[in-house]
Amino acid sequence: MVYTVTDARRPLSEDIGYRERRYLLTMGVRALCFLLSIIFAVTLHGAWRWLAIVALLGAVLLPYVAVIFANGGREPDSASRFTPYEPNTVDRKEISGPRDEIGS
Repeated sequence: MVYTVTDARRPLSEDIGYRERRYLLTMGVRALCFLLSIIFAVTLHGAWRWLAIVALLGAVLLPYVAVIFANGGREPDSASRFTPYEPNTVDRKEISGPRDEIGS
């Protein structure tokens, strides 16, 4: 089997950068949920108060999710890589038509 350069894993620095960006994005959504929970709790009354509770639950649960994904290990490699070269072992079909036979 022949290995190509595409079989190499992504650099660790690239993987860490990806996980850091995903963590920061998740924590940004958490901060937004926290602010929305405060705004909804102050402005909404009656049956719409559940929006404040849902936003607060998001603010409480998202840090756990963000840490799990950030520390989960290296991301799997891209599935769009080239496959290793393997020669075609299928026999070729012979050309149809008259055949010369060697008589004995």
